[in-house]
Amino acid sequence: CAVHSRVQYSTVYNPSEKTFDKILIANRGEIACRVMKTCKKMGIQTVAVHSEVDSSAVHVKMADEAVCVGPAPTNKSYLNMDAIMDAIRATGAQAVHPGYGFLSENKEFAKRLAAEGVTFIGPDTQAIQAMGDKIESKLIAKAAKVNTIPGFDGVVKTAEEAVKIAQDIGYPVMIKASAGGGGKGMRIAWNDEETREGFRFSSQEAASSFGDDRLLIEKYIDNPRHIEIQVLADKHGNALWLNERECSIQRRNQKVVEEAPSTFLDPVTRQAMGEQAVQLARAVQYSSAGTVEFLVDSKKNFYFLEMNTRLQVEHPITECITGLDLVEQMIRVAKGYQLQHKQQDIPINGWAIETRVYAEDPYKSFGLPSIGWLSQYQEPLNLSNVRVDSGIQEGSDISIYYDPMISKLVTYGATRGEALARMEEALDNYVIRGVTHNIPLLREIITHPRFISGDINTNFLPEVYPEGFKGHQLEEDKRRELVASAVALHITAQLRSQKVLGNLRVSSTPVECNHWELCVELGERRHVADVTKSGNIYTVEVDGNKVEISGEWNLASPLLPLRINGKHRMLQCLSRDISGKIVLQYLGTSFKLRVLSKLAAELNSYMPEKVAEDTSSILRSPMPGTVVAVSVKPGDTVKSVHCKPGETVGEGDLLIELE
Repeated sequence: CAVHSRVQYSTVYNPSEKTFDKILIANRGEIACRVMKTCKKMGIQTVAVHSEVDSSAVHVKMADEAVCVGPAPTNKSYLNMDAIMDAIRATGAQAVHPGYGFLSENKEFAKRLAAEGVTFIGPDTQAIQAMGDKIESKLIAKAAKVNTIPGFDGVVKTAEEAVKIAQDIGYPVMIKASAGGGGKGMRIAWNDEETREGFRFSSQEAASSFGDDRLLIEKYIDNPRHIEIQVLADKHGNALWLNERECSIQRRNQKVVEEAPSTFLDPVTRQAMGEQAVQLARAVQYSSAGTVEFLVDSKKNFYFLEMNTRLQVEHPITECITGLDLVEQMIRVAKGYQLQHKQQDIPINGWAIETRVYAEDPYKSFGLPSIGWLSQYQEPLNLSNVRVDSGIQEGSDISIYYDPMISKLVTYGATRGEALARMEEALDNYVIRGVTHNIPLLREIITHPRFISGDINTNFLPEVYPEGFKGHQLEEDKRRELVASAVALHITAQLRSQKVLGNLRVSSTPVECNHWELCVELGERRHVADVTKSGNIYTVEVDGNKVEISGEWNLASPLLPLRINGKHRMLQCLSRDISGKIVLQYLGTSFKLRVLSKLAAELNSYMPEKVAEDTSSILRSPMPGTVVAVSVKPGDTVKSVHCKPGETVGEGDLLIELE
């Protein structure tokens, strides 16, 4: 893809340095595509595995060979070790790159590969086991003189034992799955009752997500930053730290926005964290790329959180500021080569920011999954210093079976300000139709004064949006800009409709008309717009204030580049119809408007309003998914139950009717 070289990362392929002829990628989506890109640069053939529903996925098309490993559910396909082992034998793959998630931190999978003489592109099983168990990893970290969070160094067996331990540590406490990750099986408890409840929910979630219901309890550090160190080690005792990544913007313990470097760390703290991360890697004889996660308090005290023995989702921002291709480094290390660099060779060049673009509704708990078919999809790769790691394309289906990530959007700049400005532009130029997405939230985060100033912590979202995310709140001048844009678009469409193949046709509107009086409905308010047109320029007077708008007005394009009062703005027209209804994406958020003639507006006031559904006695599904359990039955102060365990439901489906 045509991306600026510094953003793309540098794969330094040496033809005389033999690695592998064929690698199987035991993953799907964007990370499978990402690994394949490096393999192709290194002259390595690739094998994709896929479920039945992923048979035409991008990663399948990108690979040299592809093998179906089972039906859609992950436990029957991407977690199906037997089927994946069969695929390895059938294709003759010499090595496996597991990506992240799925089997990437599964010691049994690594053992099975080793037994068949197939190289696992990652650390050895002993390191995976030691760091994959949060209890064992904490003990190892303590022994390696790594700062750790105060807590109970053992498995908590019952809810009452959890309460006693929590009282000893002091509230608040974090209850979490020993085998966990990705925010699964985690609960914060502020009192005894929340500890009992947290123990029950965390053990259930841990068992279903990881097949391991063991829990541990530790002190919860309030309002921390989440900063992680990328490490890289070989099988010859060499280990490096590749600077930090700031990952504090999270929802439900899952990262949303990341950047490298962090605005918060000074060189002394950075070095101390880096050195402790390397101490831990050496303690478990780690070899490959890995990440040591820390919580950092307001006084720059840092505490070990966990080590991820795999490639992180957010690895691209480290690649941007160091120029290293981490996948290439993993492949070299797995083959037994020594690292090519020394610690003093590792730079911090510029600034990189990553936003995770998800098929999610950001207005529901900062992001509940959305599903659908990508009817239109256009990545902003026309911009320089932009990198998009994705595994989907126009026509792809976002299903309930897998993570709803659309892509990782990465921007780079010589300074943080440059990287942020480019991110804002990239988000405005990103076309996604057919699924609900979280671009409104991402754009609001990166333009928020607190984020711009670097005043962030893991509670950023609930602190900034205590009532939940509501989209961009329009200031009066921006409201006028939006109204004027809708009016200009509406008139442009009307004027075009008067022509057939460029020739005028009979129209009720005089052709030479260049002045209009219109009404625009936006939210609960109605605005009067007085419009004049001169050439390509519209002058719109909204509530007594003039707004001047010009643009190319290509009505077939999803992007609408305009100049509004001399300033460049990128809008997107999501929909419009002959009744004057227009949906515009402006400053990241979608706004519904209606443009009417004065007469139509007057007559519209007589139209009956649609009565909203009374939801006080019903419960609808907030998102698509599978019903795990139904804890009520007809008669339990419920009138009727419309679902059963194991059933698939869509967003808005009726679940329960109350008495």
